[in-house]
Amino acid sequence: METTFSSKQVAEQTGLSVHTLRYYEQMGLVYGIQRDANGYRQYSESDIKWFQVIKHFRDMGLPIREMQQFSAMNNSAADSARVRREFMETYRAKIVEQQKELERSLQKVDGKIEFFRNRERIENEKWQQSQEQL
Repeated sequence: METTFSSKQVAEQTGLSVHTLRYYEQMGLVYGIQRDANGYRQYSESDIKWFQVIKHFRDMGLPIREMQQFSAMNNSAADSARVRREFMETYRAKIVEQQKELERSLQKVDGKIEFFRNRERIENEKWQQSQEQL
């Protein structure tokens, strides 16, 4: 018989809260969770691995909607690996574009910092000149 794990055990192993485990199940990211005679969720080793994949996706910033698309891809289809690779390549391109936008934003912020440094320097010079005139 396969070893099963409680929600608390899975939460401890994955670093996700019990609430998050249920939420991911409700969102259709995880399915087929077994229940014991009392109705408590019983997770398998493969469920834990999938939660770890989901956590990794969230850490990467992948939206739930896109994780749902990824999860819906049939793992048994002959072209599953190709479809999933293409999915990740598309997501990578989005991240690269976000990275470029962040770089542009950083340049703007750096420009403003330099502007205020110069302004601060000018104000200090004016203040010193006014003090010298006293």
